[in-house]
Amino acid sequence: MARDTFDPVRSLAASKHTFGEHGGVNLSIEASTTFTVMAASTMPELFAGRRTADRDGCYLYARHFNPTVYHLGRELAALEGTESGYCCASGMAAISAAIMQLCDHGDHVVASRAIYGGSHALFTDFLPAKAGVTTTYASITDLAAVEAAFTPRTRVLFTETLSNPTLEVADLAALAAIAHRHGAALVVDNTFCPVMITPAIHGADVVVHSLTKFINGASDLVAGAILGRADFIGRLMDLHTGALMLLGPTMDPRAAFEVSMRLPHLALRIAEHSRRALVLATRLDEIGARVTYPGLPRHPQHAVMKRQLNPGQGFGGLLTLDLGDRDRAYRFMDLLQNHHRFGFLAVSLGYAETLMSASASSTSSELSDDALAAAGIGPGLVRMSIGITGDLEDRWAQLLDALRAVGAVA
Repeated sequence: MARDTFDPVRSLAASKHTFGEHGGVNLSIEASTTFTVMAASTMPELFAGRRTADRDGCYLYARHFNPTVYHLGRELAALEGTESGYCCASGMAAISAAIMQLCDHGDHVVASRAIYGGSHALFTDFLPAKAGVTTTYASITDLAAVEAAFTPRTRVLFTETLSNPTLEVADLAALAAIAHRHGAALVVDNTFCPVMITPAIHGADVVVHSLTKFINGASDLVAGAILGRADFIGRLMDLHTGALMLLGPTMDPRAAFEVSMRLPHLALRIAEHSRRALVLATRLDEIGARVTYPGLPRHPQHAVMKRQLNPGQGFGGLLTLDLGDRDRAYRFMDLLQNHHRFGFLAVSLGYAETLMSASASSTSSELSDDALAAAGIGPGLVRMSIGITGDLEDRWAQLLDALRAVGAVA
């Protein structure tokens, strides 16, 4: 799909114009775990795949397809510019199922060296032991190193649009070209950049999300999604070999309803997270704080991200501050939470309030010391998901006071 023909906000709006079961303006919640057929002969056709939810509106069992969950998948596919999508119980379920569907025993993955700790543990520890799938890590911004990591058994190139927590920006079109040259699929975790960047229009084959974060926005449920070609989503749900169908990370339809209800204001939330993060990052940069934010012109991949951005959403709500060592980082966050009420000392992101954590000892703690060093994740690195509550000038004053109190700025 060409970039100049795709607008995620318009595409989502068109998909949302759907009536509930009895004419309601909201999506209906289908809470049934199993579904009736009108004739006994229909059931074997469902099991054989000759009748489907896509084509015939026929449902079998909620682990396979549920109408409410299926509808949310269609909305997210519209948002991400893909043919199809389906939702599951968590972001890790989405990543795991996508990789398991694309790889067989003995296959190989090339992955960014800076990714979420749970993803790193999946690739480093779980998949080699349980599935015989190995991974080579590379700096995702070093395209020559990425290509050099490929082998004849490489089936997947995996990256985050914006790396967790180092905020490196992936050049998606260049990475897609490398993957496709080697007959591999580009799988992109777009959790940090919904609406902002649309990986599919830059060549991504599969897009995964932790819906728990920005897309849901309320930090009150855990969910994930896989978006891609219709035939790939169909393979995920195959009754004999489908990773989502057989591993069973089923999304509850009530959770699907909750996420769907929050999609209409997603773009507004992302724009405000981005606006506030840019203001704070710019001021931090001006006073000499060790801040990283892709919206700053000095960010190494600022131009790459700017080229990939959809209009109007900004550069995202994540920034990092390097306080130098763990103790100073801890004192800094303690002050912000317990004295200033600036935000919460908590993992996750995309919440209305600011969430902050020292990544090396939390969300990236699955990485070895060598892997942390290679990824550029120091013990004093604080990841901040900038919230949208409170007066921005008050928030800046609180942030500045905490930095001065720990001696990070003059």
